[in-house]
Amino acid sequence: MSKRLDENIGAVEYDGLIVNNVPVADVFSVTIRKETAATVLKRGTVLALSGSGTAADGCMVILGTTAASNEVLSANCVLADDVEVGTNANVTALAYRTGHFARNKLIVKNGYTMTATDEEELRKGGILLSDAIEY
Repeated sequence: MSKRLDENIGAVEYDGLIVNNVPVADVFSVTIRKETAATVLKRGTVLALSGSGTAADGCMVILGTTAASNEVLSANCVLADDVEVGTNANVTALAYRTGHFARNKLIVKNGYTMTATDEEELRKGGILLSDAIEY
């Protein structure tokens, strides 16, 4: 099999999610809580951590999800790749714990608007948001 040096083998398309490489977009593994109906979460979805309260389970849910009784959800990270979440079991996925992202490319639950408190929680963890203009 011959290889040519003058041809493209693959390409990466810029989706506008990451605005700047400072701070570095650091990826880590997260557990996303199973859903009541199967759904696909897209790259750029903001995830909230169920991290406190007696109902907390340490899993991630899409930001804007209604917290269970005695559960506190807080904005935590940004989903790195599309992932299908089913109804039978929690799912492991990759998410950005740090990075600089375009505010207008982030996804939250339908009907929910990201608040200043959400943005502050993300900032505390190392996620910066900017208004980016598309060309």
